[in-house]
Amino acid sequence: MFIVTNRIKMKPGFAEKMAPRFTQGGGIEELKGFVKIETWSVQGNEEYDELHVNTYWETLEDFEAWKTSDVFKKAHQRPSGESKGDSPMLGSELVICKLETSLEK
Repeated sequence: MFIVTNRIKMKPGFAEKMAPRFTQGGGIEELKGFVKIETWSVQGNEEYDELHVNTYWETLEDFEAWKTSDVFKKAHQRPSGESKGDSPMLGSELVICKLETSLEK
């Protein structure tokens, strides 16, 4: 399994508002190899908010296929009427991890 984390920095006060947008569905849940998506907000930083969007995939190829899909393009469209200057996003970093070991209750 692969976990892909998009670490998104945004203006203060926006992580909690933006998080539900990533888990509202829209087709990703129907794609081959998709396992789940979660959002996590980093605590304790007053300069900016940081939201980690974690997607879980059966294979790296499944994730790569999602990046070129129409579902991805639709999910990453700017809302109509919103200019780039209106965006709360300050930047992002993508981290791809392969699950090596796990222990669950």
